[in-house]
Amino acid sequence: MFSQIAIFGVMTNCVFCRIVKGEIPTPKVYEDDNFLAFLDMHPLNRGHTLVIPKKHVRWVQDVQPFGKYWETALKVTNGIMNGLKADRVQYITVGEVVLHAHIHVVPRYEGDGHPDLPDWSKDKKFTEEEFENTVKVIKEAIKI
Repeated sequence: MFSQIAIFGVMTNCVFCRIVKGEIPTPKVYEDDNFLAFLDMHPLNRGHTLVIPKKHVRWVQDVQPFGKYWETALKVTNGIMNGLKADRVQYITVGEVVLHAHIHVVPRYEGDGHPDLPDWSKDKKFTEEEFENTVKVIKEAIKI
């Protein structure tokens, strides 16, 4: 078992808290006072985004305000659907690898190589330029 120390709602060894603090650069697609959304570094498809609360919370169901959290996920979803022309989006809230609440917003495309539920072993590789372009497209679509 490992220990974590909370300082002002931030866990000192939590990778997502370090992203929130700006210690780890990440391709951000959305940010407000309470939430941050960024591209997954091991995406299942183009536009696979994580939506997290800025304050360290262990489980999705404990995030407050809960409704605003899911409204943020919907805002990101609309950016993905409109910008990347995904066929649909799936939400996944496993929460066992990184111990910080997060919603996976996974775009699905015809022939994307995944069965009905995404296959975690089939992550996709994208260049830095492709990541940057994806961020730009989603951000622009969110502003619409």
